[in-house]
Amino acid sequence: MGAAVTLRDLLSEHGPIVVPGVPNALFGRVAEELGFRAVFFTGAGFANMELGLPDLGLTTMSEIVEQVGRLSDAVGIPVLADADTGYGNALNVHRTVRALEKAGAAAITLEDQIFPKRCGHFEGKDVIPRDEMVAKIKGACDARRRSDIVIIARPDARATAGLDEAIDRAGAYAAAGAEVTFVEAPLTAEELARIPKAIPVPQLVNVVEGGKTPVLSAAEYGAMGFKIVLYANAALRVAVKGVRDVLSVPAAEGSTTSAAGAMVTWEERQRLVRLAEYEALERAAQRRS
Repeated sequence: MGAAVTLRDLLSEHGPIVVPGVPNALFGRVAEELGFRAVFFTGAGFANMELGLPDLGLTTMSEIVEQVGRLSDAVGIPVLADADTGYGNALNVHRTVRALEKAGAAAITLEDQIFPKRCGHFEGKDVIPRDEMVAKIKGACDARRRSDIVIIARPDARATAGLDEAIDRAGAYAAAGAEVTFVEAPLTAEELARIPKAIPVPQLVNVVEGGKTPVLSAAEYGAMGFKIVLYANAALRVAVKGVRDVLSVPAAEGSTTSAAGAMVTWEERQRLVRLAEYEALERAAQRRS
């Protein structure tokens, strides 16, 4: 069964799906081992971790496609791919969807900000005309070679024109073919509760600790009607803190001895990257030579 088909099955189940954001293949492996049933490739996390850059639309389509391919190869669960604005107009979106589909994405998220986009919880955002985004969503749907790829549309208009406009846009994007919508950065629990009731497709909520949206439990979001609860950059932020904490030890002490308890073991590291599997492949190749 393909990953996109699996994602559609998850969307048909009762209750919310908790999805962690991961910026790379190794984080994806960790999430899969913990039992998560899907992962979200986070464009912000990729920009931060791989390039050391802020989430200001500085990554390219080819960089994102390459990283999604690595992640999809590393895990056996659906990968939801963050495609920002689609990297241009409807024609660019067509190419982006084709490339991400080939890279193994089970779902593709597109947002209606002007290019270059900004993190949904930053100030200074602006959005393209609604009709232009409708054309991009239709183009994304038409570009799919496999109809099971899920198109997720993200309106960012809450910050620019209010919640009513964001909800209206989400409805228009759903009518254009988006199977999931994602109203970014509602400000209160009351605003959150309005969204699933107003839009006739499954809803995603983006949980950004310290951001604009209230941080609730997955059960609370589920009770409101949200289908996907995304923790987009929790793993990245904890990893950064872990790196800082561990490296502060040899910086101060000249040794990692007292930091050993904060590390995964040597054996766990090699298991995550499947060293034994590759050693077995190497032995088999040597026997055939």
